Amino acid sequence: MHRKQLGPIIVSVLLIAGGVFILLLMHNKWQSDSITVNNPAISKMDTATQKLDLKSIIHTAEKSVVQIEGQNEQTTVTGSGFLYNEKGDIVTNAHVVNDADVIYVRTANGRIYPAAVIGTGEQTDIAVIRVPQLEGQQSLDVETKKKAETGDEVIALGSPHGFQNTVTLGIISGTERNFDVDGYQYKNAYQISAQITDGNSGGPLLNRETGKVIGINAVGTNDGTLGFSIPIDDVYKELSAWSKKAKNKDLVFGKTDDIGNTANTEQLIDDAEYVVDYFLESITMRDYVGAYTLLGSKMQAGASYPDFRERFIHYTKLEYADLSSDVIQNGKVQSTLSITAQRNMPDKDKTKEETFTYVFTIGHENDQLKILKINKSPSEQEK
Repeated sequence: MHRKQLGPIIVSVLLIAGGVFILLLMHNKWQSDSITVNNPAISKMDTATQKLDLKSIIHTAEKSVVQIEGQNEQTTVTGSGFLYNEKGDIVTNAHVVNDADVIYVRTANGRIYPAAVIGTGEQTDIAVIRVPQLEGQQSLDVETKKKAETGDEVIALGSPHGFQNTVTLGIISGTERNFDVDGYQYKNAYQISAQITDGNSGGPLLNRETGKVIGINAVGTNDGTLGFSIPIDDVYKELSAWSKKAKNKDLVFGKTDDIGNTANTEQLIDDAEYVVDYFLESITMRDYVGAYTLLGSKMQAGASYPDFRERFIHYTKLEYADLSSDVIQNGKVQSTLSITAQRNMPDKDKTKEETFTYVFTIGHENDQLKILKINKSPSEQEK
């Protein structure tokens, strides 16, 4: 009887030993092979949970946001707009451009171009203008598939009171708001806590998490506590239809002379200081290409882009103060300011703080404001 039981026991032991041996082989195989997970759902989840850096969103968006001035013999209306396709087409509000005889835009890098209207809404406060010189330039991504919801964080960009590329933050504080203003019907508008005032009209409303355009800023309450934005997905088909139909040969653009005649000393200084500010912001954000494009032809001829980049790449946390500007000969502006920056030393663990006095000379080149010269000298505060 003991012999009959011994056979099955031996077989069981052999099976167990064999199983252990196979498991060991599989373990070694797993350890030696790399495991690749290709699950689109997981990839989308990882992307969705990564919140973009606020400063990066703003700096990137600013390149595609413009200040718009619509002029006739009686008035000048200032508004905002944003590039939304590769044709140089800019979305704005109809009330910014409808009564204008001449329209021109100012880009983030200080350039000025005449624009032509290619479509306006009759009852909806939307319009598209075209600037052929901006064809192929960076445009903003537009969200056309998802509605914003109450509580979503938003970023509003525009030029309130002429202060170009001003940023306000807030949330969607209400949806589906319906009202009429000056003959325009606003349907299903987003109510936002981000401040909207004169000059913001036509600027983009961005989703804080994605950086995509979700609305066209339109109107605000007199006390500035509430703003309203037209959902971009409600009007995107109409905007695209205008862009598709328009042909440059059929459009009427203002003359560059008309633009030049609108300038005055105060505006020239404001524009020059904006160019300086944008130059320093680009350096801080490590957008060396953007900064390099602001230099005049002589400066670019004297320093290649790689040399320019190498000059500034070691500097971080640029801050400036004591900015003062004066108009000098030939309509140029000289801006003097104190700049403090941290410079990374060859030893990566060490930084050095330095303060310099910079003198920027800004002037027109091919009808555009450029940085013509930069002089630097160490100040007494250098550390």
